[in-house]
Amino acid sequence: MNYQDYLKEIEERKELGLHPKPIDGSELLSEIISQIKDVNNEHRKESLNFFIYNTLPGTTSAAGVKAKFLKEIILGESVVEEITPTFAFEQLSHMKGGPSIEVLLDLALGNDSSIAEEAAKVLKTQVFLYEADTERLENAMKDGNSLAKDIIESYAKAEFFTELPEVDEEIEVVTYVAGVGDISTDLLSPGADAHSRSDRELHGQSMFEHNKDMQNELLALQKQHPDKRVMLIAEKGTMGVGSSRMSGVNNVALWTGISSSPYVPFINIAPVIAGTNGIAPIFLTTVGVTGGIGIDLKNWVKQKDENGNTIVDEDGDPILKEVYSVKTGTVLTINTKEKKLYNGDTELKDISTALTPQKMEFIKAGGSYAVVFGKKLQTFACKALGIDVPQVYAPSKEISIEGQGLTAVEKIFNRNAVGNTPGVTLHAGSNTRVEVNIVGSQDTTGLMTSQELEMMAATVISPIVDAGYQSGCHTASVWDDKSKANIPRLMKFMNDFGLITGRDPKGVYHAMTDVIHKVLNDIAVDDWDVIIGGDSHTRMAKGVAFGADSGTVALALATGEATMPIPQSVKVTFKGNMVPYMDFRDVVHATQQQMLDQFEGENVFQGKIIEVHIGTLTSDQAFTFTDWTAEMKAKASICISEDETLIESLVISRDRIQIMIDKGMDNEKQVLQGLVDKANNRIAELESGSRPALRPDADAKYYAEVVIDLDKIVEPMIADPDVNNEDVSKRYTHDNIQPLSFYGGTKKVDLGFVGSCMIHKGDMKILAQMLKNIEAQQGEVKFNAPLVVAPPTYNIVDELKAEGDWEVLAKYSGFVFDDDAPKAAARTKYENVLYLERPGCNLCMGNQEKAEPGDTVMATSTRLFQGRVVRDSKEKKGESLLSSTPVVVLSSILGRTPTLEEYQAAVEGIVLTKFKPSQKLLVV
Repeated sequence: MNYQDYLKEIEERKELGLHPKPIDGSELLSEIISQIKDVNNEHRKESLNFFIYNTLPGTTSAAGVKAKFLKEIILGESVVEEITPTFAFEQLSHMKGGPSIEVLLDLALGNDSSIAEEAAKVLKTQVFLYEADTERLENAMKDGNSLAKDIIESYAKAEFFTELPEVDEEIEVVTYVAGVGDISTDLLSPGADAHSRSDRELHGQSMFEHNKDMQNELLALQKQHPDKRVMLIAEKGTMGVGSSRMSGVNNVALWTGISSSPYVPFINIAPVIAGTNGIAPIFLTTVGVTGGIGIDLKNWVKQKDENGNTIVDEDGDPILKEVYSVKTGTVLTINTKEKKLYNGDTELKDISTALTPQKMEFIKAGGSYAVVFGKKLQTFACKALGIDVPQVYAPSKEISIEGQGLTAVEKIFNRNAVGNTPGVTLHAGSNTRVEVNIVGSQDTTGLMTSQELEMMAATVISPIVDAGYQSGCHTASVWDDKSKANIPRLMKFMNDFGLITGRDPKGVYHAMTDVIHKVLNDIAVDDWDVIIGGDSHTRMAKGVAFGADSGTVALALATGEATMPIPQSVKVTFKGNMVPYMDFRDVVHATQQQMLDQFEGENVFQGKIIEVHIGTLTSDQAFTFTDWTAEMKAKASICISEDETLIESLVISRDRIQIMIDKGMDNEKQVLQGLVDKANNRIAELESGSRPALRPDADAKYYAEVVIDLDKIVEPMIADPDVNNEDVSKRYTHDNIQPLSFYGGTKKVDLGFVGSCMIHKGDMKILAQMLKNIEAQQGEVKFNAPLVVAPPTYNIVDELKAEGDWEVLAKYSGFVFDDDAPKAAARTKYENVLYLERPGCNLCMGNQEKAEPGDTVMATSTRLFQGRVVRDSKEKKGESLLSSTPVVVLSSILGRTPTLEEYQAAVEGIVLTKFKPSQKLLVV
């Protein structure tokens, strides 16, 4: 882009009420610098402003040009009246690494002693240094450069952290209740606006789903309380459910937070958010990335009778009592020293869990990245000096209980931990750094991840990561102008960074829009792996996987590490037998329902690891369970498998990775071949018995234990958003699970959707068999509602073609995707036919295609939040009911929910996803 194009873009943005877009390109900034140097240039004044206040830092090409020009000014090679050498150093100090560090090192290790001293002062404040940078410093020190030694000694003392201002003892906030009940990240950062997430100011307009009244209320509150921070609240609910979504935290910070730098626009930090039931686990991690505060209010509690039993209403739901009010406009004080929440002098709540020593460090440093990189830099410096690391940061909490066994997650964390006390066995509650094996980036947050990588000056994936994968699944259904502009750019960046990419920037292999979770489930080839992915449904059936925000993904890619407490676990086992006409999806929903029944409505899964003793299901099928644990509000899940089942899963994974290699997707480092070798090695270990499948210890301690009775599951189970519940806090919760008979075979269904990460190859075969059966019984297949089908991966499509099922599906379809002519616009109207869509997320994502407003949708997907799959119409609320593949298919054919008798007849003779509890002892 040249300067005139930029001015044109500025005028276009003005019409949208937006400021000039921050500059990231070298061509434009080079032209701006030329105009600055020309003292008579008509654009000189505005060019100065763009250069100083509107250029993105890090490793953007613009940052490289900016750093070089600032160096010229400092050396006197260029003279700019408005930018003194002192001001140039200040600019460099805000550029966060990459080219700016290279320039500062050039100056600090140069011949001009006064300039070198100034450069050293700035370097001592920086933390985003990489191996090439620290190697230069260490070599200079070895060559006798005293200033280099001085800088390294400063790093050893972590003065970049200790010299920062302390966190304010009191933080005054004014409350804003953003909603009653669970607040999903769609409210804060709508999926339909995913295309704009990397344009932070533009995306900020989507806050509260573009609700201008709510936005104006927030602005009015800020105007009324200019000296206070706004605390965004989920009343009677959990904040940030449904997704990791860094863009949600970014939006909250943009509206309520603090500017991270006067020279970097629209990047705010330190939001304060709260919920009656706290913050969703992954979202809370995202808050920490920005140095924010997330508070578990517990301002509504269950009432108990004189015997200690929970008092319930006529529907069996607990009756809540308000302990203290946080209604909009309430002024509260967060005391960071006492770690308590006050209203005036009245103590409301101990909030020490929100202000742990580690979280206080994030707040002080302006976010978790600075702490992670600071610790790494301090370790380097001490090693270079040959000294022990002084205790500057809060010591990692280490909990070790003698004589107590380990849960599965405790075993994985102990195996992968770095930096903890040697020889100490860690239990839940310990804070750890763990090495990461697999990292996944998806396409609607990937642009943000690439920005984060640029911001932290990272240029290549960490060598300790087995594999990184960049997907194209969230933008698969519509190849529109936004996708054409964003996705190729993202794929090139990630491919250059070292990830395997769904699309090949060179165009050698066919574009793969496979659902990222299914790809990660395949490329995780060890049950002891740690996986990090940019989506809350990063929940693999091998190893332990954590959904994460785009920033945590960037950190894992750059460092190969993640930092977190070891979570407590809930053990889930099964008894009884499935009846022949039930599907495993019904077991998944029944698990949630039976858990809530067993614990009087308390969700014991929230924030915990669900250790599910699945035993006999391959990872392909078990993923249906682990995937749903995001809706259970769990932190993550781990499948405990029999050795033979794990071998079968690894063979499937290995063969699918080989297909990726055969298609030409491997890179120069042969990352995919490395995974094949790792899978073969693990299979050999299992077959020889030298290293059996992961098992918890028999004497491990759990937060809770849940036993699911399969004999109680006698009809299909449906997750219902209950959109008309009088209690708004009970709408759109995944905890409302109903049996099929609840609907009496009369509830109208306007659209069916079979797709998303919740289905596997077996579901597609079930669909094909049902269509054949119905034609045989009735002479034809007639849909009374549209049925949208999106296979999860191309591998599955190829396997279905080879086995003859794809031909069956295509026969009954009114639309079959064509990669040579992909859809350029989202479908807004549906005929009563089967739509065979391109592999990818499709309706589940809600960012491209949706059902028609006001529709009742029956879907296999994961999301039932308001507006996600279907918006409300003026006449009727849209609702997304979630169920198994056979229920969705039959509902689409009938145009209504089936009766149990109709359902049983439709699935007769079809092999559904079966599950039988393991008869083996899955502990050691």
